[in-house]
Amino acid sequence: MKAAKGKGAPKTSREVLKPVDDRVVGKRKAAARADNSSKRKAKKEKRAKKDPNKPKRPPSAFFVFLEEFRKEFKKDNPNVKAVSAVGKAGGERWKSLTEAEKAPYEAKAAKRKTEYEKQLRAYNKKQESTADDGDEESDRSKSEVNDEDDEASGEVVLFIQL
Repeated sequence: MKAAKGKGAPKTSREVLKPVDDRVVGKRKAAARADNSSKRKAKKEKRAKKDPNKPKRPPSAFFVFLEEFRKEFKKDNPNVKAVSAVGKAGGERWKSLTEAEKAPYEAKAAKRKTEYEKQLRAYNKKQESTADDGDEESDRSKSEVNDEDDEASGEVVLFIQL
């Protein structure tokens, strides 16, 4: 009788009979994971940190409308806890409003935008004044300064950004 071929057939080749060293495989997987985590940390470090003093962007007319709509919706539907339900209902209501009904929300949004622009101008002036007080080297990028240092030492360094 011939041996059955397929999924259920037992394998008797030499590969099956060889002992498997799981520890080596485990080390390889761990090393690969460690490399990925170090790349993630490097990417996070490259990103510039947000300045907490920078003014927040103003909300659009729709979000000004949503501020009021949320209060009404919560009064009418106190048992609904899902944020998505409030957002969907608000979006449907916003679409159904006429231009005249949207006008007060657009006016409030425009007012907030002008206030934001004033705050942003003041913030930018403050940033410029602090930058002027800094070193002369601050005008040049750090890479230019590092390039000059490398040329002086005679080393050639190549940076590749991915």
